[in-house]
Amino acid sequence: MSKPILPGKLGNPEATLATDPRLDPRLVRAMSAGGDLPAPGGLPIPGNDASYEDCLAYCAAYEESQTALHPHAWSAMPEFPNVSTTTETITGTDGNDITLHIHTPATPTTACVVHLHGGGMVMMTAEDPSNVRWRNSLASAGLVVVGVEFRNGGGRLGVHPYPAGLKDCASATRWAYANKSGLGVSSIIVSGESGGANLAIATALKANTAGWADEIDGVYAMCPYISGDYANPPDSLASLIENEGYLIGPEMMAALVRVYDPEAKHTQDPLAWPWHAGLDELRGLPPHVISVNELDPLRDEGIEFYRRLLAAGVPAVGRTVHGTPHAGDKSFPDMIGDVFAETIGSVCAFARSLNDDSAGSGSRR
Repeated sequence: MSKPILPGKLGNPEATLATDPRLDPRLVRAMSAGGDLPAPGGLPIPGNDASYEDCLAYCAAYEESQTALHPHAWSAMPEFPNVSTTTETITGTDGNDITLHIHTPATPTTACVVHLHGGGMVMMTAEDPSNVRWRNSLASAGLVVVGVEFRNGGGRLGVHPYPAGLKDCASATRWAYANKSGLGVSSIIVSGESGGANLAIATALKANTAGWADEIDGVYAMCPYISGDYANPPDSLASLIENEGYLIGPEMMAALVRVYDPEAKHTQDPLAWPWHAGLDELRGLPPHVISVNELDPLRDEGIEFYRRLLAAGVPAVGRTVHGTPHAGDKSFPDMIGDVFAETIGSVCAFARSLNDDSAGSGSRR
């Protein structure tokens, strides 16, 4: 009897994203043709013993490598004639300015998505073209979208370690709730990918602790980056080994952890790393969708968190986007457009299901 073939690097330590047979063939063709996938090439990743300054420098170099791809992304940006955009500046709890990018469809539904961008909570911006396209696409599908320019732990918007960014996301969410009438909405959903998913979940946890969880109707978390345990990955998170180096990997993420929490004072704090929340801290949270990517090192922590939500009695749905790496369903709209559109539809369906006037929506109200 032959031995089972384990997936990814569990079965072949030399496996790469491009050679993994699970990868969507359209992405395989794009990589074979020299297409750009959003991962920096040739950047030395700081080791676990790297200094804080080395990790900050890595964030700056990563951002620079991504910014070099922006002209192509802007040139590929479709028109969104049915979406209008405005900006609003609000004051955060530390007296800081927070820029909000508001995208409004010509014929909106009554749901608002507060979008928190990815980047490990330490880099990238709400004004990056991939985030603008994502918000416009959600708005084109009928949702009002508020993109938050929160303070990063590092990068060109830094340096503002935890909990600065989380405070800004909470302030933006509370602003959206207080301005529901002006926005023309009746429900507020907090959503993000990767580090943005961390902040979306953490915002709900913060609200739950502080007594304003009823201001959030739902959380849609994509490829959540929530454990913080990347320098010494636990055995339960096998995808960190299985998909190591598929766009991202534990060594890279450990460097970002160092930037977010420079003195490692918050390694077990659920507001910094929601994976560590106990059942008592999860009870009372609004409905969640936890969406993961099959070929993502972060896949298993998202799945495990989904199961904990269910154990805590939180209404939750889990989904896996097959054939895609980390945030692949958001990152490659021109290569796997149907996958991109399906996730847009999933966010929209979830948001609309939680409207106050929806019957049988699963809302806590």
